[in-house]
Amino acid sequence: MTVELGHFALVLALALSLVQAAVPLVGARMEHPRLMAVAEPAALTAFALVALAFAALTAAHVTSDFSVVNVWENSHSLKPMLYKFTGVWGSHEGSMLLWVLILTLFGALVAVGGRNLPQRLRATVLAVQGMIGVAFTLFILTTSNPFARLDPAPIEGRDLNPVLQDIGLAVHPPLLYLGYVGFSISFAFAIAALIDGRIDAAWARWVRPWTLLAWVFLTGGIAMGSYWAYYELGWGGFWFWDPVENASFMPWLAGTALLHSAIVMEKRAALKIWTVLLAILTFSLSLLGTFLVRSGVLTSVHAFATDPTRGVFILAILTFFIGGALVLFALRAPSLAAGGLFQPVSREGALVLNNLFLSTAAATVLVGTLYPLVVEAVGGDRISVGAPFFNLTFVPLMVPLLLIVPFGPLLAWKRGDLYAVAQRLLAAFGGAIAVTLLALVFIDRSAAFAALGFGLAAWLVFGALTDLALKSGLPGVPLATAARRLAGLPRSVYGTALAHAGLGLTVLGIVSVTALEAERFVTMKPGDTAEVGGYTLRFEGLQPRQGPNFVEDRATFVVAGRGGEALGTVMAAKRMYTTRQMPTTESGIRTFGLGQLYVSLGDLTEGGGIVVRAWWKPLVTLIWGGALVMMAGGALSLADRRLRVGAPAPRRKAARQEAAA
Repeated sequence: MTVELGHFALVLALALSLVQAAVPLVGARMEHPRLMAVAEPAALTAFALVALAFAALTAAHVTSDFSVVNVWENSHSLKPMLYKFTGVWGSHEGSMLLWVLILTLFGALVAVGGRNLPQRLRATVLAVQGMIGVAFTLFILTTSNPFARLDPAPIEGRDLNPVLQDIGLAVHPPLLYLGYVGFSISFAFAIAALIDGRIDAAWARWVRPWTLLAWVFLTGGIAMGSYWAYYELGWGGFWFWDPVENASFMPWLAGTALLHSAIVMEKRAALKIWTVLLAILTFSLSLLGTFLVRSGVLTSVHAFATDPTRGVFILAILTFFIGGALVLFALRAPSLAAGGLFQPVSREGALVLNNLFLSTAAATVLVGTLYPLVVEAVGGDRISVGAPFFNLTFVPLMVPLLLIVPFGPLLAWKRGDLYAVAQRLLAAFGGAIAVTLLALVFIDRSAAFAALGFGLAAWLVFGALTDLALKSGLPGVPLATAARRLAGLPRSVYGTALAHAGLGLTVLGIVSVTALEAERFVTMKPGDTAEVGGYTLRFEGLQPRQGPNFVEDRATFVVAGRGGEALGTVMAAKRMYTTRQMPTTESGIRTFGLGQLYVSLGDLTEGGGIVVRAWWKPLVTLIWGGALVMMAGGALSLADRRLRVGAPAPRRKAARQEAAA
């Protein structure tokens, strides 16, 4: 009965999304307040219904109701309870239901938190959001029904993909979807503005918090996915330039450009066309990522589905929304005013340059991702575009971008003084040069590029600190005065500094692990030792172990330091999931400071040994630590009252007018 209730709730959500998509839009065109007022209750009720459907599917997974096809294909009675819960979105059908749940959640948030928006704009935004909800709810009901039944019901399920039976599944997809789908609000604001023909600084202030919220979640989702692949797949890498990895990275690049463009539009009423186009393209890239993952056009460890019917349906959705948005943009763009003027050397100019680099980088990743698919579709030949292409095209675009990042916050609006800003950054530049020289002298004199990378990372961190120091009045005021000024700075200032510093930390981690990691590939028997990165691993042997739904051979290694002192143990395993008969490699990781000792097991050898692959990865944790700092910066900016208040509340505004009279 619960399953049928969930299915019925999803059908009702579709009907209500149709109402949300049509009635408020008609009301906005007719200037009819009651019709426009339908948007808020429709959005809230649609969210409640999708949440009910999601709860019903969750209940089926938790109780191991194998009469539901989705549960039978992706669960098992012996599976740990945590993975029964996370397995709800571990399949195509469940993950799409999560997608729609988050979509309706953002619509409900606009309905509740957008009371300061003009009613016409709010109604149009929610109508566009309703259109997206109609498309994807219809997609679920027609091609990906999570409530389909089996009769008779099987006694046992087929279990979840072993790679997904990990805590990463509880964190990575929800964060990623909150970012992916969150950009739908920016898209809806852009379409609403194009329909109404009104795009101004107030619009930029309204759209920026939603964009920033989605960006924070997408940053966390990408970082968590990277770390999950790093420790779960046993390959020891943090990024593979996999097409599905790229599918999440492209919206992040475009979303970052959108954030910076919205700042210019809010402060100077400039870059209107650029901002609206980026809002459209960012969500378009999110839709493209959904298509790549679920259409079957590529094979990836991340891909959910290979059903061409689903792919055609999503392609139709993608064509309708992207094509329709671009057509509307083309019709409206000539009537949009250019906005405020500014000199090339100014904060606006720096942000424009930033956006050019980010947009070009996103286009480069897009070409590298889609080119093999186009070649195969046209000529039938299969080619692969891997890390060498992306490293040779993406990295050269990023280096000059990172070099100009510290200049942006220090340049004045409208007209800046590049020479004066360069003087203010002399201390940061000197610190970066010092870090570069120290890396050459004490780490590796032959690793010139690595040393330059360290210097670039230091430049970003020191540049962020310089921005805060100058805004506090240092070095021209006493420390007490500087401390008071720092305490009074807007939170968005700290947020910007944290985001830029976090980017520097991530760069430092990437450069360090790419250039300086040590690796050993050796066959070991009990009692054998191997050295890697100054640490000694002693193999103690293999012990069989029975898990709830798997068996494994666990290897224990004792770790000794440079002086021979014991520092603990590392355990890695070869695991076999009995139901699916799928093997997995469970890596062993031991963290020392900011670096990690990483051990992965290979095959058993005829002589009773086992192949062991071990790495020492210096500063590798900074890759994900920097992402956390960037997320903290975004969250701190969201806490800035100036960003959270899009327009004064009508009552307060009226009260101020009465007081002034």
